[in-house]
Amino acid sequence: MNLRGDQKKGSRPSLLLHVCCAPCATHVIELLKEQFAVTAFFYNPNIYPFKERLHRAREANDLCQKLGVEIITDVEKSHDWSRRMKGRRRDREGGSYCTVCFRIRLAQAAAVAEQGKFDYFASTLSVSPHKEVQIINRVGNKVARGLRTRFYSADFKKQNGFKKSCQLSQKYGLYRQDYCGCVYSLRERDERKARASNPCKTGARDEK
Repeated sequence: MNLRGDQKKGSRPSLLLHVCCAPCATHVIELLKEQFAVTAFFYNPNIYPFKERLHRAREANDLCQKLGVEIITDVEKSHDWSRRMKGRRRDREGGSYCTVCFRIRLAQAAAVAEQGKFDYFASTLSVSPHKEVQIINRVGNKVARGLRTRFYSADFKKQNGFKKSCQLSQKYGLYRQDYCGCVYSLRERDERKARASNPCKTGARDEK
């Protein structure tokens, strides 16, 4: 992406970084700090239960403190996410269900970036190998239409981005969750654990 002229003048452009969780933010923050004045933004109304959301928010706050990055945290708003997700069936990771979830979070990031007069906004979502970067970037650019702030399109999993985030998570002693965050992914995790603990439920027939 071509950056705006303020970087050419010697000052770094400002960027609001939507943070989905602390582990994903590690490598992305280090990478973006080379070009931008970064402020983190934790807004993930999809995370369930609420105590899990608070836990991940605290981890994000602690990480940003260690990295010397300011963070804006919004953990209370979830009614809009619940309303828009009601009646939807989660088909697969990266499917239409997830696209709506991306849109809710990125639209809020765009609104906060616009209000705060940030030059750009971005998201840590694409560092995950389970997230479709094309969908994330398309949604980000769409919600930025008509705004002064611009979406910084990137694929943060490139050049071993995910591996680096795992290594940095260990370095900082971060909590690494084992499900995406929403109630549906939590159920899928529990189902996987149940199948692993009881292989007889896989549907295999007894040998005669």
